[in-house]
Amino acid sequence: MKLRSRWIMLLGLALAGCQVKDSSSTAGTDSGDSPTAEKTQEAAAKSGERKSVAFVTNQIADFWKIAEAGCVAASKEFDMDVRVIMPPESSASVQKQKVEDVMTSGIDAIAISPLDADNQVEWINSIAAQIPLITHDSDAPKSNRLVYIGMDNYAAGRACGEILKNALPEGGQVLLCIGRLEQDNSKYRRQGVIDVLMGRDRSIDFYQSQPNAFDPNEGEIKGDKFTIVATVTDQGKPEVALQKAEDALVSYPELKGMAGLFEYNPPACYQALKKAGKVGKVALAGFDENDVTLQAIKDGECAGTVVQNPYEYGYQSVRVLKELLAGNNGVIPESKYIDIAPRTITTDNVETYWEELKRLKGQ
Repeated sequence: MKLRSRWIMLLGLALAGCQVKDSSSTAGTDSGDSPTAEKTQEAAAKSGERKSVAFVTNQIADFWKIAEAGCVAASKEFDMDVRVIMPPESSASVQKQKVEDVMTSGIDAIAISPLDADNQVEWINSIAAQIPLITHDSDAPKSNRLVYIGMDNYAAGRACGEILKNALPEGGQVLLCIGRLEQDNSKYRRQGVIDVLMGRDRSIDFYQSQPNAFDPNEGEIKGDKFTIVATVTDQGKPEVALQKAEDALVSYPELKGMAGLFEYNPPACYQALKKAGKVGKVALAGFDENDVTLQAIKDGECAGTVVQNPYEYGYQSVRVLKELLAGNNGVIPESKYIDIAPRTITTDNVETYWEELKRLKGQ
């Protein structure tokens, strides 16, 4: 399907109809005589009332503020109430609580970025049995979600690996930094970086058919030119990411490269490098569009970053849920995957991209 480019639209579109909820009470999931998603769609198709949907993220981040803008625009265009739920921390249990809160208050459909796909399947299925459920940003392919909206995280990981590979033609020791490895997107991003540095010619299909082929999370991974010395996780906490980056620069004095795979990881790595006096001496590659990352790229102090299109994650999620509630299941492609392609940002295109991003944020 052809996606509309919305990177030049303003974040400042009126925020009416889209709200961030931070519920605190926990409610159980209905069972037994709960309506199925199919019945919910049929009822919605017959009803002319304004529908309410939820867009659930994995935590609070600037990245998700851009997705929220997409939700806002879609809510206006499709005459929908959209509730954006940003859990205050990157925790599967907190995310579950927030979803159950909003389910209790009443919504017609939901889009969610799962924090622990493998262990959330039963819970996700219990929600999907009641209302239409789709995933965005990070998938839960073993669940009964109707469609995944996002990028190929393995290909994006490979793009990040290529940034480091180009920055380090002689190879060397590399550190990988990421929030958590329970998320589907985390696993694939990490593996994509590793495979490029190890010289492996693979695709996401390989790992989907051979899930045991992922490299172990612990220990070194050695190749002909590169060695992944460690993968450090921070559970979505920027302050922990900074501390672990600082510790790694002490533990691995011969480190040549760092890859930060979540939005806040590259800034944490950059701050650690600055504190250690190693900016420009250790190559840095990242993910997403944090201003610190973009400024470092512009200044020649970060090799590049792989950016997503969170605006489209929000917009397309609302659009698809609108169609599903109207009974139009044809909106789901046979692959059950709507691709929102990433981009690689380096010194060659950072200024143009940053101007687009500023317009999107209304700056």
